[in-house]
Amino acid sequence: MKLFHRCLPVCAALVLLTGCSTPADRIPKHQAAFDSWPADIRENVRAGRVAVGYMPEMVAVALGEPDRVITSVAAKGGPVEVWVYLDQSPSWSIGVGVGGGNGSTAIGTSVGISDGNWGPNEKMRVVFEAGRVIAIEQRRK
Repeated sequence: MKLFHRCLPVCAALVLLTGCSTPADRIPKHQAAFDSWPADIRENVRAGRVAVGYMPEMVAVALGEPDRVITSVAAKGGPVEVWVYLDQSPSWSIGVGVGGGNGSTAIGTSVGISDGNWGPNEKMRVVFEAGRVIAIEQRRK
């Protein structure tokens, strides 16, 4: 049980520190480009939103780097690039076990923390053609 009490804060901190990048964290790394964008785009990027017509850097600042990149050919024969974003929010599980034998009983508990990499779900796809967003697909909740 002492190990659990020692491990929980460390595990929780690791989960919180991984994948928690926000637009506010990313904007300073792209400050010159960000300052050159129109006010409505800057507002959307600050809020983590993207729209058709955005360039890859705008999307990367708003949403972060994609979890996957897929390249394919569009119906008109031109190449398209699809940025896939996964829902990797942490998940928790609690288990309780009871066992016995030879006149003794044992009880055990555990807490599991996942960083979301166990069967992640796609939450968004951003499709680029010729360096501009042409489609945004989002999962319905």
